[in-house]
Amino acid sequence: MLASFTWNTDPVIFSIGELSIRWYGLLFMIGVLLAYTCMKRIYLLESKDLSQIEGLFTYAFLGMLIGARIGHCVFYDPQYYMANPLKIIAIWEGGLASHGGAIGLVIGLYLFSKKVNESFIWVLDRLSIAVPLTAAFIRIGNFFNSEIIGIQTSLPWGVTFLRRETLSSVPRHPAQLYESFVYVTIFLIMIYIYIKRRSIIRPGQMAGALFILVFGARLVIEFIKIPQESYESSFLNTGQLLSIPFIVLGLYLIFIHPRLLRG
Repeated sequence: MLASFTWNTDPVIFSIGELSIRWYGLLFMIGVLLAYTCMKRIYLLESKDLSQIEGLFTYAFLGMLIGARIGHCVFYDPQYYMANPLKIIAIWEGGLASHGGAIGLVIGLYLFSKKVNESFIWVLDRLSIAVPLTAAFIRIGNFFNSEIIGIQTSLPWGVTFLRRETLSSVPRHPAQLYESFVYVTIFLIMIYIYIKRRSIIRPGQMAGALFILVFGARLVIEFIKIPQESYESSFLNTGQLLSIPFIVLGLYLIFIHPRLLRG
């Protein structure tokens, strides 16, 4: 066996009766709370109404969660959920899709902006700063779950996931940690853009930058992940195909949308 780091951590922190507290859920909530803190700071800097923050995160969180669940059911296993429709709401059994979460988040922000009469693009641009931080913690949660793992590697930081019995014989790329690192880097880039370039960038360009960076990274990192579904193609998998429209949307927001505003 190749030298590697062995990972065998229980995804459950502790249980009380039938209730289990999992690392994934804890890290998910830490990511959301950090995003909340970040947005609160932005609202203070721009003299916005702080009373809107709770509503913003209610819409954003529910939109992301519902979208991620529906996305998983539609994008990754539609036949199973069509045959077992009640399983769609069984979110505690696992199954969230980041692309569906992104769609749900955008819808949630749109509904929120209409409710409080705020610019949808303004809200989308500002939340684009905080979203990568939440995504980074979610991927660490995936690591604790020993899911979304990479292909075999001989690199010294390869990880042997002992809880994945059928895949535990060789070290693999910790693809979840790669994504987490990239998302933290994107968060820092978005902070830099906001602080240094906010006065000159046009509405929509921050969101466009986020879509290109996040889904461009996803498009690349997917090449070192094992297929999540047996039907996925040998070249571009489902996650990569779903990333392309977001990258196109990002290009539109950066290069075309500002021209429409000027026109």
